[in-house]
Amino acid sequence: MEPTVKVLSARDGQRTVQCVGEFDADTLAPLQAACCTASSPGIERLVLDVRRVAFADSSFLNLLLTLRLEHDVQLVGPVPRQLARLLEMTGAHLLFDVQDDVPDA
Repeated sequence: MEPTVKVLSARDGQRTVQCVGEFDADTLAPLQAACCTASSPGIERLVLDVRRVAFADSSFLNLLLTLRLEHDVQLVGPVPRQLARLLEMTGAHLLFDVQDDVPDA
């Protein structure tokens, strides 16, 4: 499944990026570009809607960890099973707040 990424409008210092599909080293570029666009001045919280991520590998995880260095990063779930397993196996699940819906800032 080819990934699709959509950056939603900013609101109260928060911007949401919707992630759909499979993300690995070969398909991560659109998400990286969207997160770069979303990280404009004044954005304090970056919300990644991962409900429809079908697959994510270590390059996806690396992007999440890198984003976390510069922003408050929240995930919107429920987090798909494969991504949840990746986060749990690496201990990264302890680093991210998961919400059931896009939070109000």
